[in-house]
Amino acid sequence: MNEGSAQLRWERRTQQPLMGMAVVFAVAYAVPIVWPDASRAVMDASAVVEWVVWGAFSLDYLVRLVLADRRGEFVRTHWLDLCAVLLPLIRPLQLLRVVATVLLVGQRARMATQIRLTTYVAGAVVALMMFGSLAVLSVERESPDGNIKTMGDAVWWSFTTMTTVGYGDHAPTTGLGRMIAVGLMLSGIALLGVVTANIAAWFIARFESDDVEERRQTAAIEALSEEVRALRAQVAALSESPGTLPGKGRTHDHV
Repeated sequence: MNEGSAQLRWERRTQQPLMGMAVVFAVAYAVPIVWPDASRAVMDASAVVEWVVWGAFSLDYLVRLVLADRRGEFVRTHWLDLCAVLLPLIRPLQLLRVVATVLLVGQRARMATQIRLTTYVAGAVVALMMFGSLAVLSVERESPDGNIKTMGDAVWWSFTTMTTVGYGDHAPTTGLGRMIAVGLMLSGIALLGVVTANIAAWFIARFESDDVEERRQTAAIEALSEEVRALRAQVAALSESPGTLPGKGRTHDHV
């Protein structure tokens, strides 16, 4: 992508506002779950905020698509964004607006060159744990056979699930809860793979850098040795040539 393209300028200008809206979305999503006895007005306001934030990210995708130099390539390379925009429009899948917004936030975060991979991974872990805890609590709290009844239970379950430890003291009993568990387990494995690959890449890059520096120093030493040998050869040649030494090869007048 051209550094001065309209698409890149748009992404830079909207990066921070969209991240702020994502935080607002997280609060709006958490309020009805953490505060189930809230008034109807609070519930409706939270739902409106969720849809507005999802709509903002959807609009952002459409604007980037219009500004893209090659729109077909943009759609192919940003298919996950497209799925996140379209899925919540289908009525049976409207609950996926939560997952959709998380995906759109993640895609935009990866585009920000100022955000390092470590920061992104840490943010992804916190976000997944938070949304996983809230989601499983919302579907398991009313289950007659469920044992995830409090926020503490949900956070503990999310942590053990993402790390694939799975003590079994808390487990979802509903179909939707188990789907959330599968998503958390896959996400935990994926994030662990990202961290492992990043560490391995750092070590490889470090070793390659050291190897390059060693070869550079070896080449410099060899070049210096060649120069020293050449200078010695020149000094030896001058020493063996009588006509070039002072006081040699001259005739003296006799009185």
